[in-house]
Amino acid sequence: MKNFAELIKALDSSNKTSVKVDALTEYFHNAGDTDRVWTIAILSHRRPPRPVNTTLLRIWAAELANIPLWLFEESYHIVGDLAETIALVIPVSKNHSEKTLTEYVQEMIALKKKSDEEKREYLRTNWLALNYYERFVFTKLITGSFRIGVSQKLMTRALSKATGLDEDLLAYKLMGEWDPNRITFQNLVMEERAEDYLSKPYPFYLAYAIEGEPESLGNCADWAAEHKWDGIRSQTIIRKGGLYVWSRGEELVTDKYPEFNSFLGVIPDGTVIDGEILPWIDGNIGSFNDLQTRIGRKTVSAALLKKTPVIIKAYDLLEWQGEDIRQKPYTERRQLLEELYGAVKDYELPLQLSDQVDFGCWDDIIMEREKARELRSEGLMFKRKDSPYLVGRKKGDWWKWKLDPFSIDAVLTYAMRGSGRRAALFTDYTFALWETKEDGTKELVTFAKAYSGLTDAEFRMVDDFIKKNTLDRFGPVRSVTPKLVFEIGFEGISLSGRHKSGVATRFPRILRWRTDKTIEDANTLDDLKAMIPK
Repeated sequence: MKNFAELIKALDSSNKTSVKVDALTEYFHNAGDTDRVWTIAILSHRRPPRPVNTTLLRIWAAELANIPLWLFEESYHIVGDLAETIALVIPVSKNHSEKTLTEYVQEMIALKKKSDEEKREYLRTNWLALNYYERFVFTKLITGSFRIGVSQKLMTRALSKATGLDEDLLAYKLMGEWDPNRITFQNLVMEERAEDYLSKPYPFYLAYAIEGEPESLGNCADWAAEHKWDGIRSQTIIRKGGLYVWSRGEELVTDKYPEFNSFLGVIPDGTVIDGEILPWIDGNIGSFNDLQTRIGRKTVSAALLKKTPVIIKAYDLLEWQGEDIRQKPYTERRQLLEELYGAVKDYELPLQLSDQVDFGCWDDIIMEREKARELRSEGLMFKRKDSPYLVGRKKGDWWKWKLDPFSIDAVLTYAMRGSGRRAALFTDYTFALWETKEDGTKELVTFAKAYSGLTDAEFRMVDDFIKKNTLDRFGPVRSVTPKLVFEIGFEGISLSGRHKSGVATRFPRILRWRTDKTIEDANTLDDLKAMIPK
């Protein structure tokens, strides 16, 4: 644990990629094999399940620190991170543990089945036996919310430097389902076994956003274009009679979409399709809100399958007849995809081809982008015709040109403190719009939350206003005098029975502070509902 804690401290202490890669490389050189496996698992979000709920953690930490719970809660709201708060309030220790990361993780897994008193004693013993940073890392693991500023790509780069293996190969090896409790470092990283790859997807290729206009891409004849669909990016794999559906988040979701079992026996073995899972309701693409009814369900009922069927919009072919074809030019892969689709389309599969946009040059494509919302797309994708299918986010060959966001002027009504460097400021806001009641009176109705889009100086000014204009407190939440108006942007909108406003917005954020407007100038809930695509 000492070495792992020192690694996390090094990663947390710098914003420089080179420093983080060097720290990880040194760690992977020196750590034991089981600790290396668990480190890879933790940094790629394969954490052990949380053994203790956070309410008990707060109570027991306050007891050990000999402070009242209300003071711990106030400290937590200021610090903004539970593990950091616990590490700070518990008496200082200069000790460090000789146990390995693996030993601690195994103890945490076993702890889940123990009584509350056994959990309390385990935590007290270890909190007092660890120094500040070890205690912080230990508690992070206990909470199950271990987030650190390291991407999968950065970790893979360091592992490549430590092992001498190719980055793309490592990215491939680390994808898919593997259990850090059962796999060795040799099996996971070093060995080359064909059967391990049967269900594994390829690393996804991601696009950069265009800054400005598409003319910056150069000669339009070099580019293919299609719509950017708003669903779940996926790879559908058919190998040796098996079907495997992976999301971009490296989650195996085959059982969530039983419709796709119809691909077996029709689409040939040795096929991997890159595409988007979309709701397909009454012959039309539904909203992302419709798709959310399918996400996270442990079981998919017959009623849900009927209410919200799904399809795959296919836009690339990564493997064909068992051959990895990612290095072929995009136009060749696309031709093979079109031939595949043409051969199976009469089987009425939940599979559609993402049509390419026929355009002469950039003026034509601007007009096509304007149709995106009525087609339920987010905008357009541009792919260089001779481009291979690369790994991760690479500039040059794939670009996305999203629609400008929806926007509406709303009133700030509630606020919470932020986290990290903004933990001392109120930066997490709730916004409302006007609704006219039957008796003609108007009230503000909550519709969205947002916490990004202002400058540091603006956040400080809003924080000052909130502290001086608090109407009431509900735990960490403050009710604020309705006076400030902000322009709120969002990517999508749909009706929702789960929200008080009756509307769900997708990716809300602050576009600007409307200091030129009073709350009477803010928009209404009817204005918001009028934006919902028909």
